[in-house]
Amino acid sequence: MGAAIEVTPSGQACGASVRGVDLSAPLDADTVAAIRAAWLEHHVLSFPDQPMSDDDLERFTIAFGGFGNDPYIAPIAGRDHVIAVERRAEETSPLFAENWHSDWSFQEHPPAGTCLRSVTVPPRGGDTLYANQHAALDAMPDELRARIEGKNAIHSARGGYAPDGFYGDDDAAGDRSMDIRPSAEANDTHIHPIIRAHPETGRLGLFSTFGYIIGIEGMSDEEAAPLLGELYHYQSSEPFQYRHVWEPDMLVMWDNRSVLHRATGGYDGHDRLLHRTTIAAWRP
Repeated sequence: MGAAIEVTPSGQACGASVRGVDLSAPLDADTVAAIRAAWLEHHVLSFPDQPMSDDDLERFTIAFGGFGNDPYIAPIAGRDHVIAVERRAEETSPLFAENWHSDWSFQEHPPAGTCLRSVTVPPRGGDTLYANQHAALDAMPDELRARIEGKNAIHSARGGYAPDGFYGDDDAAGDRSMDIRPSAEANDTHIHPIIRAHPETGRLGLFSTFGYIIGIEGMSDEEAAPLLGELYHYQSSEPFQYRHVWEPDMLVMWDNRSVLHRATGGYDGHDRLLHRTTIAAWRP
């Protein structure tokens, strides 16, 4: 039996830190189960003081469901599933992932989670914001909920990763350090409920948001766009947020089925590098 982990809630809308485990070593089944239980409860877990290699990161990811499919961003050299989330000190490209989203919600089977380990942490800035989508639904005004109840959203990556998207061919020609690969496949669409039960806990929550959601099934764009805009501002509002401050040698894992997230800047003049893996969609 593994050692008991110590879980300390953030005191914000979600998030907790975890100590009492060494992520540079294989995890036994009891420890994996304890971490998963904490993850499902708090949605975002940080593991401070964890010097890790990419081998360790991959082993951790496999323990929680294996690798998801990461389109449009090339993995780092020598790896198939590790992505560099990178920004150089003097980079002028727009900040990556600055809008609220759930990773790869446009896929048929979106990933259960995402893992990020810090490699280079700037002395200031670069916080990651999370928004608890169970709490957002629980507190939603009845009038807004009635307008989205039972409706399905149309998800697509075209706004970001199509050749004419935000990270498309024009962006790729700039000075961005990340190896983004736009593709016409980003125009594909998949349908997911706006309100859906978490696949593991059954708890209802909002799933994804404007950006990867390009419309609502059965509604005209003229009807859907203002509703999606209203929903975006509501579900990402401050009462549902957790602000994560990065430290050296830290791993963070979050539940894409429960939270939105977005990057923040504030570290111009400093390098920032994190290595990322994606946890595949959960199968019972």
